[in-house]
Amino acid sequence: MSTSGREAVRAARRVVVKIGTNALTNATGRFNRAHFEALSEDLLWAAQGRELVVVSSGAIALGVERLGLPARPKDIPGKQACAAVGQSRLMQAYEDAFGRADKRVAQLLLTHEDVQDRRRYLNVKHVLEKLLEAGVVPVINENDTVSVDELKFGDNDTLASLVTGVVEADVLVVLSDVEGLFTADPRKDPQAKLLEQVDAVTPELLALAGGSGSTVGTGGMSTKVRAAARVAERGIRCVITSGAVPGRLRAVLQGQPMGTLFEAAENRRSARMAWIAHALRPKGRLVVDAGAREAIVGSKRSLLPSGVKQVEGDFGRGDPVDLVDEQGTIFARGLSAYEESELRRIAGRKSSDIESILGYRYIDEAVHRDDLAVL
Repeated sequence: MSTSGREAVRAARRVVVKIGTNALTNATGRFNRAHFEALSEDLLWAAQGRELVVVSSGAIALGVERLGLPARPKDIPGKQACAAVGQSRLMQAYEDAFGRADKRVAQLLLTHEDVQDRRRYLNVKHVLEKLLEAGVVPVINENDTVSVDELKFGDNDTLASLVTGVVEADVLVVLSDVEGLFTADPRKDPQAKLLEQVDAVTPELLALAGGSGSTVGTGGMSTKVRAAARVAERGIRCVITSGAVPGRLRAVLQGQPMGTLFEAAENRRSARMAWIAHALRPKGRLVVDAGAREAIVGSKRSLLPSGVKQVEGDFGRGDPVDLVDEQGTIFARGLSAYEESELRRIAGRKSSDIESILGYRYIDEAVHRDDLAVL
């Protein structure tokens, strides 16, 4: 195995660490304070000479504990209530831990809406930059108290990957309840082997990633692998390793071969294209013909109205839409140059016909290549 990736991790100056619920709780789902103290020592060590961002789960679990509930609620209001009670306790734990070393922390609670809107996305980026410049450690969590399905990231692995791109970190370290990505589920197959390095995330590799089997967390291994793939597109390495072992974070950042290292992609996606591909939620779908698909994927061309066979959804001009081939496979995401009702009228028609059909023409393309990310 090449050591260049591990050496790059050791040299990282800006690090995002994602800490899952399972890395903060015991087998019963209660907050494990002894383990948190050990993990805090690793985080403090990581913050020395580096810029550190922490994406931390645990608020709902702490709320369950504080409210004396027998288990994590199934309903959304119950989870939101637990998050409201537990989030302040989670931040107090970080405040106390970092305060002992005179290190300041800051709380950021985000919903998907904060990254869906470009201006709010940039506001998040700017405040994180200011905090890092001031030597503050941002502690980020999803705002579970107000999040509903349409506002949720779904899991903190997704949130961590987006935050990693926003701050343009050198590495993302995901502390999980397992050692890394295996050839099979190690809890079911004793012959499963750890993959020490992954050079590219393929559909076959994603098939290896099963559920977490957890009663307190939301993200399984598949969400972690997808998070690694997202940051790899930005030229950022990711390491998935166990958060249950004290000192593991320190070992990873010292370049030791712990967990699974996901290498950075050679062809780096720009920040804006990554935002379109991963931060946006589509409001509609455009089914396109084979020629249009080839032009977009193979030749990096725009989508013209002539290539659109079907328009689905309710969206406005500038809203995100998925591009789907005739077999139903989503292959790209972009910002529509026309609203849904306009595209229905010009679908399958030449660009030169747009003005005669609509009475006006914004641009010749249905989705311009500058607003189009191949998935």
